[in-house]
Amino acid sequence: MAGHSKWSNIKHRKGAQDKKRGKLFMKLAREIYMAAKQGGGDPDTNPPLRQAVDKARSNNMPNENVDRAIKKATGDLEGVNYEEFTYEGYGPGGVAVMVKVLTDNKNRTAADVRHAFNKNDGNLGENGCVAFMFNRKGYMAIDRTETEADEEDMMLEVIEAGAEEMETTDSHFEIYTEPETFTEVKKSLEEQGYDFTTSEVTMIPETYTPLEEEGVEKMLKLIDMLEDNEDVQEVYHNLDADEAVLEKLS
Repeated sequence: MAGHSKWSNIKHRKGAQDKKRGKLFMKLAREIYMAAKQGGGDPDTNPPLRQAVDKARSNNMPNENVDRAIKKATGDLEGVNYEEFTYEGYGPGGVAVMVKVLTDNKNRTAADVRHAFNKNDGNLGENGCVAFMFNRKGYMAIDRTETEADEEDMMLEVIEAGAEEMETTDSHFEIYTEPETFTEVKKSLEEQGYDFTTSEVTMIPETYTPLEEEGVEKMLKLIDMLEDNEDVQEVYHNLDADEAVLEKLS
């Protein structure tokens, strides 16, 4: 999995932008709703719900919003019925893109996603056209300026916690797990006093598609347009962009 830092550069950028969006709490609530609907309303016995709740709280979502989303899913409150879908396609320059949505109107969402691809030099493909390029993994990032641990000590603690792999960038320790062990590894590291700038189960590309500045700008516009859609929960892609280009375009 060498080279994930290409992905994480954009991931950290995305996280900073998401926090500015007024729609973030709505998206987090839908994620909680779906996890509770599929596995029950108790985070202690439903790991995906636990992950969704932790993600919401890390983004300062009020507890009453979390509780309301769970109650809607379990039938304690009246709510809209959402369905989960994943769309796949290609962005500018052939960048692989997966779009995870939760929607109460599949036709509306499909049209909106297709429009975003078409408007930004991409095209929506068939199911499975890019999914094979991604692996589902647990991912955690620890800001190196927020810990006194050096790389060697951090590696030993990560291995002991049960993680699969760790990479070190200039700014972060990046930890990867199997999805099934994500919660356990995260809890172990939290008990040792570590905080995370990002922690989630996500899709990480096996290979990357490099683009020059013009293509990167178009791809970022596609990502932003998709993420601005309230039905879109996550956008996964395999863009390889130079960090200086990302800084310039940000």
